[in-house]
Amino acid sequence: MSSKSAQQKSSPMSNYARLFSFEGTRAFCISGAIARLPISMMGLGIVLALNHIYNNWTIAGTMSAAYVLSQAAVTPLYAKFFDRFGQRKVGTLALSAQVVAMLSFAVAALIRVPLPILFVLAILMGVTQFAFGALVRTRWAYTLKSQSDDTLLNVAYALESGIDEIVFIFGPILAAWLATSVHPVSQLFVPVLASGLGGAWFLSLKNTQPAVIKIVQVESAPKYDEDVQNAISEQSENVQNTHKSNNTTKLIDRLSLKQLKNKNRKKKPKNVLLYRGIIPLVVMFLVFNMSFSAFDVSVTAAMRAQGLDKLIGLQLALFACGSLVGAVIFGSHKFRGSNWSHLIVFLSLLTIGFILMNINLDRLVLLSIFELLSGLCVSPIFATGNLIVKDTIPEHSLTEGLSWLPTASATGASLGSMVAGFAIDAWSSHGGMMVPWISTLVAIPIASIGWIIVTRKQH
Repeated sequence: MSSKSAQQKSSPMSNYARLFSFEGTRAFCISGAIARLPISMMGLGIVLALNHIYNNWTIAGTMSAAYVLSQAAVTPLYAKFFDRFGQRKVGTLALSAQVVAMLSFAVAALIRVPLPILFVLAILMGVTQFAFGALVRTRWAYTLKSQSDDTLLNVAYALESGIDEIVFIFGPILAAWLATSVHPVSQLFVPVLASGLGGAWFLSLKNTQPAVIKIVQVESAPKYDEDVQNAISEQSENVQNTHKSNNTTKLIDRLSLKQLKNKNRKKKPKNVLLYRGIIPLVVMFLVFNMSFSAFDVSVTAAMRAQGLDKLIGLQLALFACGSLVGAVIFGSHKFRGSNWSHLIVFLSLLTIGFILMNINLDRLVLLSIFELLSGLCVSPIFATGNLIVKDTIPEHSLTEGLSWLPTASATGASLGSMVAGFAIDAWSSHGGMMVPWISTLVAIPIASIGWIIVTRKQH
């Protein structure tokens, strides 16, 4: 058997082994995963703590939403700074502010400060958050840029989507356990520790930090420009005196650099949202992510209606487990077609899955089966979205581009839980469970618009 065919028939997991053969990848992958733990704990942690303090779900939910929305508002701004000044320089300052803000909020909740002060601290805590997931994915792109194709990068992004799912499986379970078994506010202190230790470790890894790419704006001088004519005369004389005719082309190539004039003024880089297909992609992620929070709220309401409160965590974890398996499968195979076509197919399959879950919401066995199967499509959607951003946005703005997807996701999650809450109050948990499949159904034509825009440019 030839080496090529043997390589093709090698274990799918070999791609994951190849990823970690690159120096430093294991360290930034693990530290980035630890630093991401707060994103799955703080929202629920705030709800559990505030409900314990005030015995009011509205106050708890509103404060959690204030935290999430303030976080979403600043994430792209942080990403722009990371691209412009470097991960270590910006991250050290931002992480310090983040740890102080998170610790202040946790202590304030513990000593039960007045509610308005707690709201202010929640918002301040939100504006210190930045997307570690985007920083990790940028490092993968930087580390693997020498590869001849995107196979390993696909695997890396699928791996990160799988890690996201692991974080979202164990984060809420850990937060709930801490709140009920240790102390009602203890779930606010663990994210501080994870963010501080994981973030500091990640930012200390200098070797894998992407280089800061500075853009120099230049314009071509007219061919009759005096400086150009003098350069031509000078180079022509050098050609006659020192070189043979077969070197003329090389000199002319060097001459072209002298025909450039610096504008002597900085021009802002192109806004990442203005690249073709990015706005539809961001809007699609916002709408699409309404489905997950709506799903969580609706399943929780359905389980409570059946008196099965103890099984809520397990039931929600099944969906995330399916997504984790989907990440492994997606990263182990190379699919035909464009990333946009993959996105639409996965959204369509997920929509069908949500419809089946809505129909079988009261049949726990069937609900569990459809959760696992539908979850297979989730991580591939996130991984594919990140691949589209990577293929579209230049390297010097990649972190900013990647950060727009979690920003849209967080905003969509806030809207989804709110809409599902209204639907549950009006039409029970079955009404709330309509929100997920309607959201993904609406996301399909939005993704199609992005695909059409990009395809027209290519032709």
